Amino acid sequence: MAIMETWAGLGSALGSVIFLYSLLGKYFPSHIDAYVRRHTRRLFAAVYPYVQITVSEYRGEWMKRSEAYAAIESCLASSCSQHANKLKADFGKDSTNLTLSMDVHEEVTDEFEGVKLWWSSHSTTRSASSPWSPAPEEQRSYKLTFHKRERDLVVSRYIDHVMAEGKAVTVHNRQRKLFTNNPSSKWDGYRSKVWNHVLFEHPASFDTVAMEPGKRKEILDDLDTFRRGKEYYANVGKAWKRGYLLYGPPGTGKSTTVAAMANHMDYDIYDLELTTVKTNSDLRRLLIETTSKSIILIEDIDCSLELTGKRKQKSKKEEEESEEKKLPGEEKDESSRVTLSGLLNFIDGLWSASAGERLVVFTTNHIEKLDPALIRRGRMDKHIEMSYCSF
Repeated sequence: MAIMETWAGLGSALGSVIFLYSLLGKYFPSHIDAYVRRHTRRLFAAVYPYVQITVSEYRGEWMKRSEAYAAIESCLASSCSQHANKLKADFGKDSTNLTLSMDVHEEVTDEFEGVKLWWSSHSTTRSASSPWSPAPEEQRSYKLTFHKRERDLVVSRYIDHVMAEGKAVTVHNRQRKLFTNNPSSKWDGYRSKVWNHVLFEHPASFDTVAMEPGKRKEILDDLDTFRRGKEYYANVGKAWKRGYLLYGPPGTGKSTTVAAMANHMDYDIYDLELTTVKTNSDLRRLLIETTSKSIILIEDIDCSLELTGKRKQKSKKEEEESEEKKLPGEEKDESSRVTLSGLLNFIDGLWSASAGERLVVFTTNHIEKLDPALIRRGRMDKHIEMSYCSF
C-alpha cells in the first residue's frame, strides 16, 4: 500500500510540474526550454522503460505502400487476430471464406522466444497539405512496443521473423487480380486510389490457345527464362522486366494470349487505359503503384494516343476550327496528354525499375503505324505476330 501511495504521489507531482510548465514554458529562454525538455525525456525514460517502433502504411510523402506494413498486416492477421477483440473481416483466397484481421485502435500481444511484445493498430486523419489534395488523408500505422532490454532480440531476430512470416502468408493467400486505372482527373491527393481491380479468373492457357506448336514453345521458353533471370538481370545491370509486342489483325487471339501468359506466370494484370491519363507525371505514378510479378498491358496502342512518330503541327486554320468546335466554357488543356517521350520513359526509364519481375505487353492491329522508337528491340524485346489459323 505504501508503494502505491508513493507512485500516486509521484504521478501527482509530475502532473503538477507538466501543468505549470505548459503555462509558463513560453516565457522561459530557449536554452532553459531545451534543458528542461532534455532532462524531462531522461526522466520519462527511467520511469517508462519501453521502446516503440512505428511502421507507417506509406513511405514518405510519395504514394508507395510500405512492404513492411503489408507484411506486418498479413503476419498479425495470421498469428494474433484470435486474441483481438476488435476485428475486421474480408474474403479469403477462395472468395467464400472470411478471414479476420486486427481493426484500427486495437492491441494484441505476441510472444517470441519467451519474450512478450505488444502490437497496436492506429489511424489518424491529417488535413490536406496542398490544393491538389483537398480531402483529408487517412494515415494508418502499426506500433510495436517492447522492453528496452529486449532491443537486440527484436532488431536482430524478431523483425526478420515477422517479415518472413508475413510474406509467406501473403503468398499463400494471394489472389491474382485484373487492374484498371482510374481516370487521373478523379484522383484526390497523392494517396488516392489510382487502380481498381477484380479477381482475375480468365481460363486461358497455352494448352487451349490455337497457336502453332513452334511459336507456343518459343513463347513458353522465353517466359520461363525470364522468370529464372533475376541474377542475370542483376549481373548485367538491367531492370528485371521484358517487353512483348503482339501484333496482327483483329480476332487472332492477342488478348487471350496475354491471359494465357498471366496464368502461366501466375502474374497479376494491370490493364492501362492511356486515354484517361492526363500527364506524364500521372503515368509515372501509375507505374509506381504496380507490383512485381505482374503484366502491364496496353491494348490497341496504335489507337490509345497519337504515338505515330512526330506529332503533326496543326495549321492555323485547323486550330481555329478546333476552337470553334469546343463547347462554351470549355477550356483548352494542352497539358492533359501523355507524350511519346513520357511513354518511353515509362517503359525503360529510371522509374521502370521501381519493382522487379514485370512484363510490359503492347497489342496492336497495325504495327506499321507505331513509332519505331516505341517498339525497338530493348523496349519490346519480343515481337510476336498473331495470324489467323491456317492448320
